[in-house]
Amino acid sequence: MPTSAPPKNRFERRRAETRQALVRAARQILAETGDTSASIQAIAERADVGFGSFYNHFESKTELFDAAVTDALEEFGQVVDERVHGIDDPAELVAAGFRLTARMADSHPELLRILRDRGLAHIHSDRGLSPRALRDLETGIASGRFTCPSATTALSAVGGTLMSLVALRLSRPDLDGDEVASDLAEMVLRMLGVPPDDAHEVTRRALPDLA
Repeated sequence: MPTSAPPKNRFERRRAETRQALVRAARQILAETGDTSASIQAIAERADVGFGSFYNHFESKTELFDAAVTDALEEFGQVVDERVHGIDDPAELVAAGFRLTARMADSHPELLRILRDRGLAHIHSDRGLSPRALRDLETGIASGRFTCPSATTALSAVGGTLMSLVALRLSRPDLDGDEVASDLAEMVLRMLGVPPDDAHEVTRRALPDLA
């Protein structure tokens, strides 16, 4: 899971561990059922922390579940970032994001379930994959690789298509995830202004494994 600067002393370490245990429990609930009506007592028991510890970190369940979604989205962005390190072509970065996301249905199912159920509301979030995608879109527009006029508008289209891919991947595990992701990524690149033959070639390049 995403981590910030390491705590400086034992108290801070324990406090950080307790908070992360609560966030992890909330993530599990979101991935399993999506039901945020679980009691604070049930959440604390799942996290294996004391009931009173909850209010040392969160004022409400809403705040906790918001933190859980943010945590999951940030981890999602980090996973993709690690795999695309070294790729300079904005078109290949967009395509790789789609294709790696499809593979994460097998390697990171909890993340994808949360992304499916909560991701649409966070397409323009400042955490997770969104700021990374916006950066790549802006780079593509500035370099002439993409012909769309607005990176923000493009992010809405690209993000919405990615959410559709996640929903399809989870609801239809019988489909070839790599093929579906490559096809959708090719359509997105063509929408962004990449020539058809180029878009097809880019979306069929080799990808790193998701261990």
